[in-house]
Amino acid sequence: MRVSEIYNLDVYSDAGQYLGEVRDAIIDLERGEVSRILMEEWRNADRVEAKRLLQQKSVIFKSIRNIGDVVLVSASGQSQSNQSEGGSQEISELSRR
Repeated sequence: MRVSEIYNLDVYSDAGQYLGEVRDAIIDLERGEVSRILMEEWRNADRVEAKRLLQQKSVIFKSIRNIGDVVLVSASGQSQSNQSEGGSQEISELSRR
C-alpha cells in the first residue's frame, strides 16, 4: 500500500472515537518506513507547533490495526503518541529541516 492511499481517510480508535483525518505522514528515511501519521498538515511548523502535532495530532504507525475504508488505531497506540520515546529527538530533527 502506498502512503498516498491513506490520505484523507478518517482515523478512529478501536473504541470507536473519531480522531481526525489523515493529512500527512512522517517517514523514517533510514528505515524506509512510515513512523507516524498526522491529522494536521506538517508544513511550516515551528518547534512549538511540531511538538503539539506530535503529541496531540499524530499516531504511531505501528499502532494502526487496520486500514480499509477508515484507519483503525489501537487505543494504547493513541496514548503512546502522547508519550513517545524519542519525541524530543523527532522534534529536534524535524525542526532542523
